[in-house]
Amino acid sequence: MNQQTITSSTPQPPDRRRTRPTEQTFGQLRERFVRVLSGRNRSPHTLTAYDGDLRQFFTWLGDTHPGVADVGQIERAHLHDYMTHLATARLSGVSRARKLTAIREFFKHLQTEGVRTASPVTGVPSPKKERKQPTVLTRSEYSRLLAEAATHPRDFAILTLFLQTGVRVSELADLRLRDVDLGAHALKVRGKGQVERVIELERKSTAALKRFLAVREIAGDDHLFLNRYGEGLGVRGIRKLLVTYCRKVGLQKAVGPHALRHTFGTAKAEQGVDPYQLQEWFGHANITTTMGYVHRAKSKHAQKVMEETSL
Repeated sequence: MNQQTITSSTPQPPDRRRTRPTEQTFGQLRERFVRVLSGRNRSPHTLTAYDGDLRQFFTWLGDTHPGVADVGQIERAHLHDYMTHLATARLSGVSRARKLTAIREFFKHLQTEGVRTASPVTGVPSPKKERKQPTVLTRSEYSRLLAEAATHPRDFAILTLFLQTGVRVSELADLRLRDVDLGAHALKVRGKGQVERVIELERKSTAALKRFLAVREIAGDDHLFLNRYGEGLGVRGIRKLLVTYCRKVGLQKAVGPHALRHTFGTAKAEQGVDPYQLQEWFGHANITTTMGYVHRAKSKHAQKVMEETSL
């Protein structure tokens, strides 16, 4: 036996530079991650967003780094490249930060499952989020919306609830008939993480719901608001409804469901509602988020006082 034969038959030490590969595909791991999140009562909106963000990342990875066939091969440099790609595509800092959050949570999950021992997202800075002033409707603007919807009980009730309770669009779409208690003037809402809270209904909301429920068609679906097929009106349908009414009354500003939530919060803060009460209505996990409305209200009041006391 010659030296060459001996050398070639000698077993080579394993390459320990790479993380142990898994037999699962990116798609299988992504689906498993989403199922785990669902088991933790994460909202349907969060599940859809995370799933979409991960699909986009893996599609980009396959197009730009075809040699990466296993999650163990994904490195921090890939994440930096992806963030640069998103910035070049002119995605906002808010959108890029959200996508990075989805990827970060995915790799935390892989660590928990024992698929990876370390996360490549560690050390990747989150993009700076732009500070944008929230869109808030004036009394004249939201009054025009309500007037336009006045002959449509369902649409009028939807717009009224947005303005009088400040619910999120996903929360409104998830409302069931049993969540409305007109006798107690209360609305049960399931927020982020399926955490329930009760919001008091004032007379305008109560009246709008009474009028709507009196003409609501009987259907097998117990969602409060239904589409024309007798099924629960989804988030997309609600957004389209709002766009239609904004177009009808000629509003030029970009108005989505969150603008109505901001309108509610701004009005309450300007009227001096206690921040903790406002936090409870909003369903904010952190009072800091709620305080943004309070600070803006104080700034507006300070400006008014300065003008009124001008020398």
